[in-house]
Amino acid sequence: MAGRVLEGKRIAFLAADGVEEVEYVQPREAVEKAGARTELVSLKDGSIRSFHHLDPSTSYDVDVAVAGADAGAYDALVLPGGVANPDFLRADPDAVRFVRSFHEQGKPIGVICHGPWTLVEADLVRGRRITSWPTLRTDLVNAGAQWVDEECVVDGGIVSSRKPDDLPAFCATIVEEFAR
Repeated sequence: MAGRVLEGKRIAFLAADGVEEVEYVQPREAVEKAGARTELVSLKDGSIRSFHHLDPSTSYDVDVAVAGADAGAYDALVLPGGVANPDFLRADPDAVRFVRSFHEQGKPIGVICHGPWTLVEADLVRGRRITSWPTLRTDLVNAGAQWVDEECVVDGGIVSSRKPDDLPAFCATIVEEFAR
């Protein structure tokens, strides 16, 4: 991650209550260190509460509610995990539309852990190699993905990783992919 390769880029982080804190904080720090501007997009204005596994952690201020967010204003998207966060996102039509819009515009998406649930709802995993937290394997395969147990996978503009232990590889890869 040499230099400020993301200078001038604007990255959206789509998250809701229950986001796994480390999966939100570390990727955001990585892209900001590489020069990107970031915004937290969520289901509503106000703030969201992150979790450390199943324990409530820190609150983060939301920059924009997804109903008013335009994927065209961003260069890339990150979908952090956590068990509750992607479940809330995939149930929200505006969040699903927002995610799908990135793909339709050919913009890269980084996703980790349970985050691919939202990609399933947006029908973006069919025919792709993807990784995730192991319990999502059946959901991803049923949605047409080729699930693999690898640290970090890049396929068709989607960067996926399995878990917090994979964050060093995930962060380096999203910076690299977002810089293209």
